[in-house]
Amino acid sequence: MKKFIDAKGKSCPMPVIMAKKEIDAGVKFFEIEVDNKIAVENLKKLANSQGFTTTIKEDNGNFKVDFSNGCEECEEVLAKVEGKKPLGNWAIFVNKETIGAGNDELGQSLMKMFFYTISEGKDLPKSILFMNGGVKVPTLNAQAIEHLKVLQDKGVELLVCGACLNFYELENKLEVGKISNMYDITNAMKEASKVITI
Repeated sequence: MKKFIDAKGKSCPMPVIMAKKEIDAGVKFFEIEVDNKIAVENLKKLANSQGFTTTIKEDNGNFKVDFSNGCEECEEVLAKVEGKKPLGNWAIFVNKETIGAGNDELGQSLMKMFFYTISEGKDLPKSILFMNGGVKVPTLNAQAIEHLKVLQDKGVELLVCGACLNFYELENKLEVGKISNMYDITNAMKEASKVITI
């Protein structure tokens, strides 16, 4: 949201000093309101000297001076993009519904915690690939599904083997990811710098 500065009632050079403080702090877009034309002219001079453009709106004797240095919409888009965690060039291959051998209930819980840990990390995989019993994770493991949705929202590609879903009669229970095939899954493996199998 654009910063607003109320400088009404302030005599020069106070409005200019207040605006310069924002510029020095690196603020690229802000609006300052004054109540006299002399302050408006001085603010315009300041803007020109600092590489800013201004637009003036008058309302009942008050003047809103809008300072801008660049594209505000572009800055907002970049902020959103930069806020996303970058994807790594690696993949996770899931070929069963549990992690490890032994107790299945423990293995399913470990699967949930694995994807939670990945979703909270700084280095996200480019893709997660599900085959054979692994397709039961994005269909039946409700807690793991929630973490997989977070990863998907962050841009991670989730590819789920369609033939495997059909074999286990789970094609109508897919909660996250997209139905894929052997060609796309093997290509994702080949393009990855490393593939981690769990």
